[in-house]
Amino acid sequence: MKNFPWDEFRLVKAIADTRSLQGAADLLGVNHSTVFRRLAELEEKAGAPLFERHRSGYQLTPTGEAMANVASRIDADVSDFMRKLAGQDLRPRGEIRVTTNDTLMLYLMIPVLALFRREYPDIRVDIIMSNQALNLSKRDADVAIRATDSPPDNLTGRRVSDLVWAIYGRRSDWPQGGKNFDVDAPPQDMNWVSLGDGFSHLHAARYIRDHVKPERIALTVNTVLGLAEAVEAGIGIGPLPCFIADARPDLVRLSPVDPDFSTGLWLLTHPDLKSSPRVRAFLDLTANEMQKLRPRLEGRARPQA
Repeated sequence: MKNFPWDEFRLVKAIADTRSLQGAADLLGVNHSTVFRRLAELEEKAGAPLFERHRSGYQLTPTGEAMANVASRIDADVSDFMRKLAGQDLRPRGEIRVTTNDTLMLYLMIPVLALFRREYPDIRVDIIMSNQALNLSKRDADVAIRATDSPPDNLTGRRVSDLVWAIYGRRSDWPQGGKNFDVDAPPQDMNWVSLGDGFSHLHAARYIRDHVKPERIALTVNTVLGLAEAVEAGIGIGPLPCFIADARPDLVRLSPVDPDFSTGLWLLTHPDLKSSPRVRAFLDLTANEMQKLRPRLEGRARPQA
């Protein structure tokens, strides 16, 4: 009685329910001869008859009744599962910890998180805002949303977009925009603002280090939001992510988008967590929403003067 596939239990149940081979064939979507052949093979494997043939139809033997009872239990379990699925009783639930920086949180993630909560009300979201990379291997967080070109090798995920940068200034200081701005030979008589040493790995920070005299750097700051505020206040010109600067009408783009400044936007998790229903739900929804936001992230959402 070993190695009985589920289809053989279904066959017995179908014959028992219809009390005929033709009825079972119609129920299973096969022909009469197939049911006849499969029943004969099954009875040989079982070593006992499963049905008695009467004028009134096929009647189960004790062995056949045992098989039919198993099939009925399996069928009931499948039906119960489908009802729960239809009623969304199996929706992901629990808590998910997400780490990202303040810039992505305020300018990008709030609407995404609002949608996620509407779609998955049983999942509580714990946001950890940090400009430092948390250790997902130690479960400091379940998902990381990072702007990077070098995601850690021990994490898995997807690159959902490019984050592009350009040089910006205060619009009132540059009423004509950046028509005469040369990114390869930037003006040395202007004050600049820059990211601090903690961001020296970014192309935009290296650009200022390589192209601007130190005495012309009026301010350094360790957050991108602080950098945007400084440019908007007129402290100096500087590189900014387009999806932030283009949302501020008082800023104007002085240079074209510079591919050398761009970084990737990644959704990352630990390989052990990627099949978690909570994590999968968050990654799929967030990736889908990020695709819709790519014109902003890639600097194509707002024409510049």
